[in-house]
Amino acid sequence: MRTYVITGGTDGIGAALARALLARGDHAVVIGTNRGKAERIAAGEAGQITFVPADLSLVSDTRRTIDVLKQAHPVIDGLVLCARYFRSRRRVTAEGFEDNFALFYLSRALFSYGLLEPLTAAGRPVIVNVAGPGHRTPIDWTDLQSQKRYDGVEAMFLTGRLNDLLGVSFAERHGGGPVRYVLMHPGTTSTGFVGDFDPATARFIEQQKAVAKPAADVAPAIMRLLDDPPAAPLSAFNMYRPLTVDSDLFSPAQASVLAEMTAAILPA
Repeated sequence: MRTYVITGGTDGIGAALARALLARGDHAVVIGTNRGKAERIAAGEAGQITFVPADLSLVSDTRRTIDVLKQAHPVIDGLVLCARYFRSRRRVTAEGFEDNFALFYLSRALFSYGLLEPLTAAGRPVIVNVAGPGHRTPIDWTDLQSQKRYDGVEAMFLTGRLNDLLGVSFAERHGGGPVRYVLMHPGTTSTGFVGDFDPATARFIEQQKAVAKPAADVAPAIMRLLDDPPAAPLSAFNMYRPLTVDSDLFSPAQASVLAEMTAAILPA
């Protein structure tokens, strides 16, 4: 039985992946905010599920969760990063970070590096960051948290770009070790669509649900990466199709700038 940690594992793609892993007898460690949803995922499945409640928009709770996982699971075969929450209106967390930046980027950075030890102890460990790589969203390095002008869709795209650069930094630092880093674009998917939407965005979401593929269709593409991680330290996929990571969107220089800025804003 292999152990996989899934952030955002109670909804959408994360939940679909958890069900698929449980169905084949694996251990899914699901991180989310709703225990009832986790229990419904586990109903009737062969594998083992562990629910870890956490608010990953809070750096302090993300770090607490990482400590819990390291103590409970000395070996982690794979980490799948799915947690995000759309907001039409800008929100700042109790710790002073823009909510989307904290949840969609900072928590993923902390999990990627924080679980390195139990991942390294596995046979063929891999991190799959489900973040929509390769989008040409410009980065305003003076406004990573969208203070000047906030748009929910643009904030999501911006944070997706930051995750691309997170993958570059991780691969540069740890590419000589066993952990592979994969950026994954699931395409238009009917996920849980969790968020706080204004009326116009809510109408658009309903239109997307009508044409999007079910989340269960994405799970096999992720499981393929978990079962047979790519050989390269960093890779990217749109479902099963490889994407190049040699373009300017994956600039090592920009990744270095982001890593320095991230280290400066996170409490010690």
